[in-house]
Amino acid sequence: MAHVLSLHVLLSAETNRSSFSSKSLKLDKRTKTSISAPRKGNLNPSHKTQKVNLEISPHRAVSAVRLMRIEMGGAFADLLNEKGKGSGANEMGYFMCHDANTFTRMEPLLLQIIRIGFYEIIKLDMPPYAVVDENVRLAKVALRHGAGNMVNAILRKLVLHMENSSLPLPKLEGDDRTQARALATLHSHPVWMVRRWTKHLGQEEAIRLMMWNNSDPSFSLRANSGKGVSRADLVTKLDVLKVPHELSFYLNDFVRMKTGLQMVIQAGLLKEGLCSVQDESAGLVVSVVDPQPGESIVDCCAAPGGKTLYMASLLSGQGMVHAVDINEGRLRILKETAKLHQVDGVITTIHADIRTFSDNNTMKCDKVLLDAPCSGLGVLSKRADLRWNRKLEDMEQLKNLQDELLDAASLLVKPGGVLVYSTCSIDPEENEERIAAFLLRHPDFCIDPIGRYVPPDFVTEHGFYFSNPVKHFLDGAFAARLSRAI
Repeated sequence: MAHVLSLHVLLSAETNRSSFSSKSLKLDKRTKTSISAPRKGNLNPSHKTQKVNLEISPHRAVSAVRLMRIEMGGAFADLLNEKGKGSGANEMGYFMCHDANTFTRMEPLLLQIIRIGFYEIIKLDMPPYAVVDENVRLAKVALRHGAGNMVNAILRKLVLHMENSSLPLPKLEGDDRTQARALATLHSHPVWMVRRWTKHLGQEEAIRLMMWNNSDPSFSLRANSGKGVSRADLVTKLDVLKVPHELSFYLNDFVRMKTGLQMVIQAGLLKEGLCSVQDESAGLVVSVVDPQPGESIVDCCAAPGGKTLYMASLLSGQGMVHAVDINEGRLRILKETAKLHQVDGVITTIHADIRTFSDNNTMKCDKVLLDAPCSGLGVLSKRADLRWNRKLEDMEQLKNLQDELLDAASLLVKPGGVLVYSTCSIDPEENEERIAAFLLRHPDFCIDPIGRYVPPDFVTEHGFYFSNPVKHFLDGAFAARLSRAI
């Protein structure tokens, strides 16, 4: 239900549209609304404000500005950046017009308001008259009267298409590039990503993957055995909260849930350190490491620390996990969480870049985990913004970084020890190809097949761990276990 609000939107724009930014947003329940509303040209904070009295939805207003901030921060750069190579040209042109410039020239906040209206009408099946009315009101308050007229015209045209069952959609026809652009629009993914997956997986599997990415994600909880909490204890607490859940098929400390995470948070289960939110795919990477009491382990890119904490809980108070990370703030949080989970006695935090740390340190450990920075293409169901943050050119830079980190991590492995390389990516260039390149540079390492550590369904033909989102209903992840010669 709409509320009478005071909405002060202070927006500024440089000559270049990409520098447009939101400077201020204030919402309260006073009856007056103050807006900056120049009629033409770029929005300028020096314009005088005018007072209006309109009813708008606070949730819709906040959503529009948040979307704009995400976009201006780069989350949707692949769609809107004039230098981008994504699917921006076809994003909404299929519904209203086929002139790509219509939407790329549109003010960012206006574009977000229209996007919200489209989503509400097409996906949420809300009453069209209400959606049109409230988004028109928001455009008039946040921008100007003419912007409201444009929203009215566009959304009414969409409603007409919906009523006549004539919503235009791209067709899967033409060459590979044309089909990829159509799939990018139909399934809301960047064109470069669609083409990459179609090449590696085939079109049918690529479509299934995109459908998975667009579905509501499920979450897993790990019972904190380091604090003496068993999975049975966690299940009892979930039953009391009446949170639907099921036991993990693969890991004894994990439960899986589709809904109810907010109830778990509000009940204080995370705050008390009784459990952690951790996907089973990440838990299986720890299974590949196979931490044993008394071992010394290095976690090379440890923060935020999910795998660090899990490994520490498996040491039964004997041994040490050296958590190395370049981000001091995130390491501090990890250290605090380790105390909460009562595993701080077997965790040492080290603020360093693993590349310089390994060069300047004689430490040699039983096991080294490199959970490398990666594209994150395996976790898009939980990170919807990530698909638009990534660009094709990022992949080459990531591969170079991964090679450098692998070389550095290998220096910390003692003779006869183990190096585990993992990512949350499903891309072979970040996974199998990085291992192949590493083994050519380091003949003293060899593949240690992971069949003893994870269920057979996760073992690839080359002896690596791989979780497939479509097949396993988990985040996508990869891990290779490498043994160093004695």
